[in-house]
Amino acid sequence: MTTILTSGSLPAVAKPARRPVSIRRMWTRYLLIAVVVTYIAILIVAPLVRLVISAFEHGIAPVFGALADPVILQAFWLTVFISVITVVVHAIFGTIVAWVLVRQRFRGRAFLNALIDMPFAVSPVVVGYMLLLLFGRTGILAPLLDPFNIKVAFALPGMILATLFVSLPFMVRELVPVLEAFGVQQEQAAATLGASGLQTFWFVTLPAIRWGFIYGVTLTFARALGEFGAVLVIGGGIQGRTETATLSIYRALDERHYVGAYSAALVLGLFSLILVLGSELLRRREHKS
Repeated sequence: MTTILTSGSLPAVAKPARRPVSIRRMWTRYLLIAVVVTYIAILIVAPLVRLVISAFEHGIAPVFGALADPVILQAFWLTVFISVITVVVHAIFGTIVAWVLVRQRFRGRAFLNALIDMPFAVSPVVVGYMLLLLFGRTGILAPLLDPFNIKVAFALPGMILATLFVSLPFMVRELVPVLEAFGVQQEQAAATLGASGLQTFWFVTLPAIRWGFIYGVTLTFARALGEFGAVLVIGGGIQGRTETATLSIYRALDERHYVGAYSAALVLGLFSLILVLGSELLRRREHKS
């Protein structure tokens, strides 16, 4: 005989009991978090704290006095000028490189993609030396530049080239995964509707990759601000002419002018930190919205 159960007489289905988190797993989690926090604190937080303490060890007046030095101000302005040019160049050509690497397939693409990461592997000092071999007085390209009185080594153009080299990967490496995730469907739809290539990029592609673009610009700017080895070799660190903020810090330490060195280093470090944290906050706000 078949028993018919009404909806009111259905047996209650017992919910699976929630498995308690074992004490071992909980302690493992806390241990991993503690290791990560300690690792970051030792490498980043501790040096920053020590830098702040050293800069303000004798009060705030010496810090402002050191930063008001015309030589220091000139070095900072030169650093900002080089960094802005670097950002503008990489914002344009880095975006083009990323787009070509993602959208085009051609022979030698893998080799070109590998070359993008060369600045990560090559020492900045070696970069400066290579530029000297190219543009120095006895460099390979010197005979081509001398008739036009173009000076690259121990001058601003060489420092810009060195900074462009060391900061090359940041824009490209930020944009490539964003372009790959974006796909081509919307670009193809815009082309079908009659949009030109420039209109498609400006109104379709760029808004979709804007946060990768902003983050790439931020990292490029921060890297350009802190460049030392390459600009030292190719620029020579001539005070008042080719001395950037990092070279000014190096000279101040060498002359035992510690307050000036700590003050300039603190400004550079805080500015780079603000750039990175600001871009990260903007990206988080965009993801939440």
